[in-house]
Amino acid sequence: MSTEKTQVDWRALWASGDLARFVFISLGILLHATNETMVATVMPAMVGELSGVELVGWSLAIYEIGAIVAGAAAGRLVTYVPLRTNMVVAALLYATGAVVCALAPSMPVFLTGRLIEGLGGGALVSLAFVSVERLFPRNIWPQLFGVMSAVWGVAAFSGPMLGAVIAQLLSWRWAFGIFFFGGGGMALACFAVLRGPAATRRQAATGTLPPFPFVALATLAASVVLIALAGVRIELLRSSVLLVLGLAGLGLFFALDARKPLSRLFPSRPFDWHTPVGSGMIMVAAFSIATCSFTVYGPLLLTSLHGISLLTSGYIIAAESIAWSILSIAVANAPVHREKTIIVTGAAMIAAGVAGFAYAVPSGSIPLILFCALLQGGGFGMAWPFVTRVIVAAAKPAESTVASSAVPTMQRIGYAVGAASSGIIANAAGFAEGLSGDTARHVASWLFIAFVPLTLIGVSAAVRLIRRPGAPAVA
Repeated sequence: MSTEKTQVDWRALWASGDLARFVFISLGILLHATNETMVATVMPAMVGELSGVELVGWSLAIYEIGAIVAGAAAGRLVTYVPLRTNMVVAALLYATGAVVCALAPSMPVFLTGRLIEGLGGGALVSLAFVSVERLFPRNIWPQLFGVMSAVWGVAAFSGPMLGAVIAQLLSWRWAFGIFFFGGGGMALACFAVLRGPAATRRQAATGTLPPFPFVALATLAASVVLIALAGVRIELLRSSVLLVLGLAGLGLFFALDARKPLSRLFPSRPFDWHTPVGSGMIMVAAFSIATCSFTVYGPLLLTSLHGISLLTSGYIIAAESIAWSILSIAVANAPVHREKTIIVTGAAMIAAGVAGFAYAVPSGSIPLILFCALLQGGGFGMAWPFVTRVIVAAAKPAESTVASSAVPTMQRIGYAVGAASSGIIANAAGFAEGLSGDTARHVASWLFIAFVPLTLIGVSAAVRLIRRPGAPAVA
């Protein structure tokens, strides 16, 4: 059994200044996740002023496109310019996008701002993971990743509430305006907080730098656009073709990325079932895709099938985020020899939650639906910090920074694929013919059953992850 110390001495961390530094880099996650979920509650007021209701679906999709592309690039950019410079630029991009949204005279201009915001926000999230890998000792990564996971959950929960309050008291424009000050303030604070050599020197040694992977990034961007188009306006044939093309584009992206070992955006062999990195990435991708259906269709199904209010549905979805945050903190200081149990238990909880929704949502049992939501969110909260640590620790030394930024990027790609896939499955199961009680009941079953095989792949990947060399030590 490993005897490596894994408890965080928070008092010593504070005395050294590292705790303040960690809180600061976590602010990027808070800004991104809050803004990401806030748009749903300010949308009615915004559309009333800007019109362009036919473009509403793009308000989130285009934000995610920017976040995925920038997130993939962030891990590689620290090879060329220092971490602090990357953080400053990302925060300024985020602030610029926020002010464009706040001042937008039309929906197309607003969407331009959302794309810029997404670029900045996605980079801030990936750079937060990179910062943990570069600025803190490896033995406390699970605890720090756990806190970051909790921050994400709290931000995702509070975003809609924050948007609603600001839009009601001031205006929807101020809901974006406050993020301009947040991004600008973060950019200025970078110079005071990120001062060590690891933050102010680029990763690459002096000499000729590898070429930046523009072609791979362009391919990734095109693929995500196709997947987003598949999910914005759901038509069975059109959406299926776009999704297949988008997935093929992702395959091409990973093939191109593998051909450039010096400028990778993802670690080598990211889907190799026989390595900890590959097993971890498969687990992240499988569960991210499989768990989208309740978030996307849960409130609609509960309202149309059982007359459950939107407020109650919102509380259930919020409970999932809260469970994620609470369990992330609860297991953060677990000893190394418990990581195996935690990872597999978390994976099993996610799979059980998805399978349980297939019965609970059609039946309309609120306690059972809530229990499944808690299983799904709590499973993520338990497993994610340790899975992230295993992936980053098992990556080749030259790829550890790229691996740390690849985890949240893979997660967002999974969400994009999952959202589009959920729409296609819902239409194939009956929504293409209109919303009625019978079709909603049929859709409610298949929307979750269809993803159960993916959850089983995720559980299998979790089991393989902790059995491979470089996985956590086991008692």
